[in-house]
Amino acid sequence: MPAKMRFVPPLLLILAGFASSPAVQARQPAKTADATSGVLEPVMAGEFALQAGKLPDAARLYLQAAEAGQDVGLAELATRISLLANDDDRAARALKLWQKRAPESLAMRAAQATLALREGRERPARRELESLLRDPDPQAWRYALTALGSGGRDPALSAKLLGQLLDSKALPNQLNVWLAFGGLAQSLEQPALAERIVAEVIQRFPVNARVTLLHASQLRQAGKTEEARKVLEGLQQQADADPNVRLGAAAEFDALGLPSQAAAMLAGGPQDTRSYGLRASLLAKSDDTAGLTALYDEAKAVSTDAQDPAQRLLLGQIAEYLKRPQEALDWYQGVATGDHQVEARLRAANVLFQLARKDEAFASMHAMQADASVSDDARRDAYLLEADLRQKNDDDAGELDALARGLAAYPDDNNILYARGLAWERRDRIDRAEADLRRVLVTDPTNTAALNALGYTLADRTDRYKEALELIDRARAAEPDEPAILDSYGWVLYRMGRRDEALVQIRRAFTLMKDPEIAAHLGQLLWEQGHKDEARKYFDEARKLDPENRSLLRALEKTGA
Repeated sequence: MPAKMRFVPPLLLILAGFASSPAVQARQPAKTADATSGVLEPVMAGEFALQAGKLPDAARLYLQAAEAGQDVGLAELATRISLLANDDDRAARALKLWQKRAPESLAMRAAQATLALREGRERPARRELESLLRDPDPQAWRYALTALGSGGRDPALSAKLLGQLLDSKALPNQLNVWLAFGGLAQSLEQPALAERIVAEVIQRFPVNARVTLLHASQLRQAGKTEEARKVLEGLQQQADADPNVRLGAAAEFDALGLPSQAAAMLAGGPQDTRSYGLRASLLAKSDDTAGLTALYDEAKAVSTDAQDPAQRLLLGQIAEYLKRPQEALDWYQGVATGDHQVEARLRAANVLFQLARKDEAFASMHAMQADASVSDDARRDAYLLEADLRQKNDDDAGELDALARGLAAYPDDNNILYARGLAWERRDRIDRAEADLRRVLVTDPTNTAALNALGYTLADRTDRYKEALELIDRARAAEPDEPAILDSYGWVLYRMGRRDEALVQIRRAFTLMKDPEIAAHLGQLLWEQGHKDEARKYFDEARKLDPENRSLLRALEKTGA
């Protein structure tokens, strides 16, 4: 899926876990003893393969380098790249080298647990996980959590092992640990296991707001919405005194589909521009016009400076929620100075569009695009907003013209190129979408947004699956646990006919992020495998999140669900 991506650090990091591992520093195959062709050549070739998205070749070459030298970091890299390439045999060989060179390393022991999980070897996996959980190092439990949460291919095995860890009382008696593993049980969609953990947490740490929030979350996921609501209501006094509890309780009320109660929870305690803004968005979500009006009046009454830019911006937003565009415009146009002025000008243009004063809206964008007094980022955003408004106006030519003018002003700007690439994809101009996304990759070859978007587009709209897989693998090498990338990886595997592998990856993506496109992909794959009842569950999830999602509509049309 191309959406919900962000720019990330260079590919040389390979995995986020590397940064925390003392065994791996910057990749330098330059230890004097190892700086021979036997190590240096395969490392350089492996790096090129990795950057080209050829993970099987990278795994083979890094293992060759690790076996030729004595470096701990190379053994770790070889293990991790092999795991990423789904090459369990090479991962096992590299892991033996790593174990020999750094037998006490937490990262190495977590990799042992991960490989055992991947291979379905229950007893060795449990042994390694228990060892990590009982290790005196205060960070060791996090390695066990990561291995159990993202290392295996079968979520059912992870859930089974978590239950066994509870049976053996392996979890340290620390609140953070229990909360983390409770969250893992929920993400694995194991309500009975989550309920068991929550019951234990309540017994161990009875007077703690975070425990109460976990309890409410577990009840919500188990479908016990009324019980969850009552638990949250019991937090009101603590929420009034603690802003973190307020935010957590409000988030849970919102997840229960009770945005008005979420807003009421946030109304306790001291208020500021942020809390007013959050309350306004929740009241707007619940269509509570009376509540929004009262909040609007309250925010105006507490303002001590009628010209305060932040306050005027807030009041403009609330006026927009109340569908009072003229009032919103007045507030925004009154933001004459300060850091908020750019946002106010952009919002004012959007309101002019809502007021059907479209010529003025576009004129204001043109004025901003030509205003040398504002930052380049602001002027670029004016082109992007104009393109968005042209799209809303069903003006295809105008949208593309705005993006073209933006690129004329800011040649090779990656944000504009990315936006135009997606615009071409919506028009089924895959050739042009590919051209723009590749232009991004020319100047920023590790841009995972572009790598993922291009890989997904080729997988979804063409039969160039091998090329798509290499692009997505380049993104996976930089962000192996990014849900959007995992979904794309699963989708290209599905398109290649590797459906069992695809199901593992898309399930994992949905575990990490509840997204309508991921849910639609999961539903389609399950439907085609004959699991129609489970597929309907995910289609329903997607409908709740975004009933107009393009992938959902395509999946429903294809399956007839």
